Amino acid sequence: MHEITVIGGGFAGLTAAVAAAESGAKVFLYEAHHTLGGRARTSEGPYKTNEGPHALYCRGPHWTWLNQRDLIGPLAALPLREGAKFRFRRDGALRRTPPPAMFRLAHRRAELAPVDADFMTWATGEVGAEGARAAAHYMGVALFHHDPGSLSAAFVQERLRRATSLPPEARYPRGGWGQVIDRMAARAWNLGVRIETTSRVDAIPDRHGPVIVATSLGAARRLLGDDSLRWDSGRTTLIDLALRTRRGDPFVVSDLDAPGWLERFTAQDPSLAPAGHQLVQGQLPIAPHESKADGVAHAEALLDLGFPGWRERTEWRREALAQGRTGAVDLPGTTWRDRPAIDRGQGLYLAGDQVAAPGLLSEVAFNSGLEAASLALLAIRKTGGRTTERLDLKRT
Repeated sequence: MHEITVIGGGFAGLTAAVAAAESGAKVFLYEAHHTLGGRARTSEGPYKTNEGPHALYCRGPHWTWLNQRDLIGPLAALPLREGAKFRFRRDGALRRTPPPAMFRLAHRRAELAPVDADFMTWATGEVGAEGARAAAHYMGVALFHHDPGSLSAAFVQERLRRATSLPPEARYPRGGWGQVIDRMAARAWNLGVRIETTSRVDAIPDRHGPVIVATSLGAARRLLGDDSLRWDSGRTTLIDLALRTRRGDPFVVSDLDAPGWLERFTAQDPSLAPAGHQLVQGQLPIAPHESKADGVAHAEALLDLGFPGWRERTEWRREALAQGRTGAVDLPGTTWRDRPAIDRGQGLYLAGDQVAAPGLLSEVAFNSGLEAASLALLAIRKTGGRTTERLDLKRT
């Protein structure tokens, strides 16, 4: 067996490790945190939260791969009565439906949207300004960007079609994403992957095989000393709330006046909070000049509309700022192919959600993890397991 080293134990790193081990490689995985999962890690304690709202999209490539290996596990089903509690803020008021023009736009084929034009300009020409603006703001749920209308029309439209598809693509692993990570980690262990947590890698390992860097792009930039490893991402205030249960609370509040999203995750999975409590999670994109407090104020305005008496009902609350950790966004004139390449040469490969791989949200991390593992295995076959030069290891 030949060695492959994976740095980072999130979704991308575990995907790469499992794929490489399934092909017979000896895999070493290093994770800086004491638990695996990265942003897919589910918190411990009575309230099971992730780093922002999480869902699996069932028409994505990772769904089939995970399902074939029995790694998804039980899914939380949304009761029909809860699905009817989808609300939209429009013109400052809470409504049951978005503008009809937004639905018309969502049915436009993604291939019709140009790469070089911004979404707002193209969509306005298709359905008018009201529908275009509502669709752009709705896409805050899948783009984590303060101005989705400024992004490539092709990029946004592809995601709009999937985020509004019927029946919905979103699926929720029961108990949170951490359950999927635990199953992936168990499969890696069973395949012989050597996993070391609390192992922060400060330089590329001195091994004779390929190295897959499955970290954030910022961490990869520092680790590899390569300042070109940059790509646009979102900046988001995350908020988690545990509220005492009240009948009539909405399942989702989607802000069509500005990008913002609140979701009551216990509507489909009551196991995420103790009995009598419900877990609400939100992500509120903020502009470069805005602060976390601006996002919190936005969240509270949506809560005031959708969750009467939420302040008095709050049992637990947490806020965070996510910067450069929300996935790649493509500006007009760019596509996923223009992002930092997976193959960095000299036996080094990148995996993560901001590199040159297609997909929606976690699908980018998954696709890049598979591609990195495939390229690493190909390099082993071509070189007999030797990289083009030896590199130093410093691990604390």
